Amino acid sequence: MDDYRALAVFVAVHEAGSFSGAGRRLKLSTSVVSHHISKLEARLGASLFFRSTRSLSLTPEGQAILSPARAMVAAADEALDMLADTADTPVGALRVTLPGFGERSPWHRSLMRFVRSHPMIAMSIHTSEHPVDLVKEGFDLAIRLGVLSDSALKSKRIGSFRRKLVASPAYLASRPKIDTLEDLKEAAFISLAMLPNAITLVQGSEQISFEPENVRLEVHSLSAAKLAVLEGLGIQHLPTSEVDLELAEGRLVEVLPEWSPPELGVYAVWPDIGPQKKLTRRLIDFLTQEHGKSD
Repeated sequence: MDDYRALAVFVAVHEAGSFSGAGRRLKLSTSVVSHHISKLEARLGASLFFRSTRSLSLTPEGQAILSPARAMVAAADEALDMLADTADTPVGALRVTLPGFGERSPWHRSLMRFVRSHPMIAMSIHTSEHPVDLVKEGFDLAIRLGVLSDSALKSKRIGSFRRKLVASPAYLASRPKIDTLEDLKEAAFISLAMLPNAITLVQGSEQISFEPENVRLEVHSLSAAKLAVLEGLGIQHLPTSEVDLELAEGRLVEVLPEWSPPELGVYAVWPDIGPQKKLTRRLIDFLTQEHGKSD
């Protein structure tokens, strides 16, 4: 049993790319992970990893045992998954990451409803303004917006994401009226570090893009961008779910409402490293049903 456990730890270290990453994934301390690998290497009489301060790679011996070790872990996961799927109440744990835009996000609310609907499922929700490495960090699923670029991940579109171009009444009162796209190009904008500076707007079949000439402030989170807009520092497109209340209360105003940022896709994304958890598939189905996308 110790050998099987050590082999599972070995697979986790390889997939996470570090002892600490495997520890986070397995909920073990780095020293315990190191202990399992050392015992396995002693048992096999060979080193499994080339170690350096910056990288970790498999030795020929490590490469030789990787495939059967992965098969062992996959078989164990499949057995446990089968039991979970046949239970009257789904049981298990999920780690999910999604963009860090506030508690009004419909995706946050859907995750809460999923947990409430399945009392025997434990979920860890991680929010970040930047994509995380799902394999290294041990996540079962990510919710991501816009264009996907990582071919090592599987994905499914589960919904759409809408934004509005907004400013505060105080900012709009401080400058000439914005009636045209040329007026808009001269306005002050808030820059979001994780997004391109170019502003793209659509009206029917027409689309325009331009680089703001006046960027007054750069921030690194949507919450900071929203605060800057509310404080009258400029214009930015923000998630509809995050600004609808302020628009209704008059604390924000939609700028050139006949033009709007293009709709973005929302995707469920998961690692392509073995059989997908049935709990993950259950969550994807739940999100798809809630948000009306099956493609």
